[in-house]
Amino acid sequence: MKPLKDLLHGNLNQSSGQTGKTKKKPGLAPSNFQQRISEELRNSLQFSIINLDKPTGPTSFWTSQKVKHLLKLKKTAHFGTLDPMVTGILPVALNRACKLNEVFMHRNKTYVGILRLHEEVSDTKLQEAIKKHLGEITQLPPKRSRVKRANRQRTIHTFKILEREGKDVLFSSEVQAGTYIRKLCHDIGLELGGAHMLELRRTQAGFFDETKNLVTLYDLEAAVQELEKGNEELIRKILQPVEPIIKELLETAQIAPESKPSLLNGKPLQEQDLKGKIPEEEIFALFDQEQFIGLYKKSDQPEIVAKPTFVYN
Repeated sequence: MKPLKDLLHGNLNQSSGQTGKTKKKPGLAPSNFQQRISEELRNSLQFSIINLDKPTGPTSFWTSQKVKHLLKLKKTAHFGTLDPMVTGILPVALNRACKLNEVFMHRNKTYVGILRLHEEVSDTKLQEAIKKHLGEITQLPPKRSRVKRANRQRTIHTFKILEREGKDVLFSSEVQAGTYIRKLCHDIGLELGGAHMLELRRTQAGFFDETKNLVTLYDLEAAVQELEKGNEELIRKILQPVEPIIKELLETAQIAPESKPSLLNGKPLQEQDLKGKIPEEEIFALFDQEQFIGLYKKSDQPEIVAKPTFVYN
């Protein structure tokens, strides 16, 4: 049987073909490729997301900035921070897609990791301790965290033992956004003689998982090198358009064509602006056929259905 570390780095990193580390490449020379690329690709770079496989070592902010530097963008943002030594799914938004933070951030996350017990514990006792930390729990963020250290409620949907080798336990866990897995492992171990998180990899962040065009920084660097030569094929495969993802995550509605100019200027949505019934969800997306118009939130004001929270004009 393979050691648990090999299982974690081998099986779970098979999508990237790496062990969580990015090969070092020489820095790219300054280029004006942004001026030479097609109009279609230029538009894609304004409103896309990259499903990045963060390696072990760099911070999430550094990784996001690396994408910004490589693609010579004005802005990038990541959806959900990973600690430097944690690998896995780190969605990086490009330019105007950074405004969609509220759509993507507050969704469940799934992790696979290794919990190391400090003492020999039976499987039965381990399962009993885990059960006490399922459902809604109260969690105090670690001392070394960027958020205020105050108790907060979080939901642990699952915590499954995949394999065990002595004191090392390979697990998978689906949790509410904002849950600290390192703290969860520590808390599970409190009545077992102690435990800590040895390794961790995020395998899903809301919509994004390891099957949805996951790429490494090395893949991105290779695509940019091809772009420098005039080949857009690789970078096109890496960029994920926002519009289809929004359709999967949110309720959508179609607008009346004559309302399009005023809605793109930020006008609140009224019933006559819709082609069809009023959406049921509080937050929804508007489209003009396949063109994304914006995100809207229901309003209590008379004659106003919803107000825009983001307009893509």
